[in-house]
Amino acid sequence: MRAHIITFGCQMNEYDSHLVASELVSLGWELVDSVEEADFVLVNTCAVRGKPVEKVRSLLGQLRKEKERRGLLIGLMGCLAQLDEGQQMARKFGVDILLGPGALTSLPEALKANEKFWDLTFREDVLDYIPPPPKGALSAHVTIIRGCNHHCTYCIVPTTRGPEVSRHPDLILKEIEMLKKAGVVEITLLGQNVNSYGKDQPGFPSFAELLRMVGGMGIPRVRFLTSHPVNFTDDIIEAIAETPAITRYIHLPVQSGSDRVLRRMAREYRRAHYLERIRKIREALPDVVLSTDIIVGFPGETEEDFQETLSLYDEVGYDQAYMFIYSPRPGTPAYKHFQDLPREVKVERLQRLIEKQKEWSYRRNLEWVGKKVEVLVRGVAKEEGYVQGHDRGNHPVLIPAHQAPTPGLYQVEIKQATPHLLFGEVVGATVPGPIPLPVA
Repeated sequence: MRAHIITFGCQMNEYDSHLVASELVSLGWELVDSVEEADFVLVNTCAVRGKPVEKVRSLLGQLRKEKERRGLLIGLMGCLAQLDEGQQMARKFGVDILLGPGALTSLPEALKANEKFWDLTFREDVLDYIPPPPKGALSAHVTIIRGCNHHCTYCIVPTTRGPEVSRHPDLILKEIEMLKKAGVVEITLLGQNVNSYGKDQPGFPSFAELLRMVGGMGIPRVRFLTSHPVNFTDDIIEAIAETPAITRYIHLPVQSGSDRVLRRMAREYRRAHYLERIRKIREALPDVVLSTDIIVGFPGETEEDFQETLSLYDEVGYDQAYMFIYSPRPGTPAYKHFQDLPREVKVERLQRLIEKQKEWSYRRNLEWVGKKVEVLVRGVAKEEGYVQGHDRGNHPVLIPAHQAPTPGLYQVEIKQATPHLLFGEVVGATVPGPIPLPVA
């Protein structure tokens, strides 16, 4: 039997897809690269914004036609599967197996069933499962905490993934040790709010303590996603500063620069607190690379509110930013209680914010020209004749392909910068990988 997995959404979904892929392999299934080759197609979904939901709807329509033609088995998992919206799609498009984010370990049982199988429970054993290392990978994700206790009015994640539950540190360290032995040189610790790690379990280390533990395991690069400004405490900053393996890249979502909008979002902090965290981070980590998330056009956002977001962007001077138009999501308080802004207003504001982002990203990237950085080369770039990787600050870096013929860590001198890319030349290899890169 052959299976194909299609993944939408965040790194947590990528990790979950790897988890279920390893389950399938252990059950004797062969993983294939296309729907046409597969007997079973499993779609891992995202429900944070409307666009990925529409992509899933379109895909399920295509899969239903394929099922009518040749009897395909269809599965739906992830955040959308946990919601009424996703379950209605599942009924409409003939989905056979539906699993919520907390029920991934039910897959073997689902495949044995001779009828439709739905499981939306939050099973504790999903925290205990340690997937095998991905084959040939130099970087990998490790989930340390699932769920979220914050209830931002725009966000569906607390509904789809439940409250915060930390994994046992022994399991985390065991998984990382396995990845290290498999040749992985970069680990990203994952959670909806990694800063809260351990708070739900007496006796567990704090997130700062976990960072120190993981940073001492011999993995060259350790990253983490995602943080919440309320929980980004001084001990976390100190742990990063004192642990060389922890990369100096911090993603700290702000969402808005307006206190009035932050209050409507139920973000639990205000502009002054956020800027104080940024000040503390920069004091301890002068070479830090900062990125953020910003939602444009949240219900009730005025032009004055938006100007406050632009001014905060200037005050922080972000290296990178992920910017989104507000997307109403059924089941959230904002969807229920707030009236959406006209789309043309949101689009126009997003364009202004993008211009601000380009200006700052270019300015920040120019500061790296002439410097030597460590780049993890992972594959062939879209640009002909180049391979692409990223440095310890998460900057995308392009290198002439002949200078880095295999994946791995390279010492690179940055020669040129654009708002979104750095271009460099190899001055030394640190940990080259064993797998030749395909010819572009």
